[in-house]
Amino acid sequence: MVTIGVYGFDGESFLRRLRHADVRLLLDVRQRRGVRGPEYAWANSVRLQAALAQAGIAYEHHRELAPTTELRRLQYAEDDRQGVGKRSRRELAAEYARRYTAEILDRADLTPIVAALPSGGTAALLCVERDPEACHRSLIARRLTERHDVAFEHLRPP
Repeated sequence: MVTIGVYGFDGESFLRRLRHADVRLLLDVRQRRGVRGPEYAWANSVRLQAALAQAGIAYEHHRELAPTTELRRLQYAEDDRQGVGKRSRRELAAEYARRYTAEILDRADLTPIVAALPSGGTAALLCVERDPEACHRSLIARRLTERHDVAFEHLRPP
């Protein structure tokens, strides 16, 4: 499996990166499937799904793995405290990671996701942050590695 964010890509380079990694299934783990700013309009759910379909990549939304609004606000408060923006964050707040794990991951059954992974090609976890260390997708990836022996590569923009 791989993980990928939206920030730092345009629609064309994003799809190119997915194709290069032989992604056949994209697992969207965002709570809100829209991205602010005209440069990221391609990543809004309807447009993204259309582009993926045209590229032959299946799409699934896994809202059960998305952070709650309360958790996102907790992270934003830490971002404000550190003086960083969402698009420039380099790591998750420790309290956010702890609570996301306890409130979301510990309650999630990842077995059906693992069972549905494509037999050919790979699957990708998608969220918005450029760096996986700054995003809950890294926590999901770690859990899948620890409990389901799924190996990950983190795809980054050029």
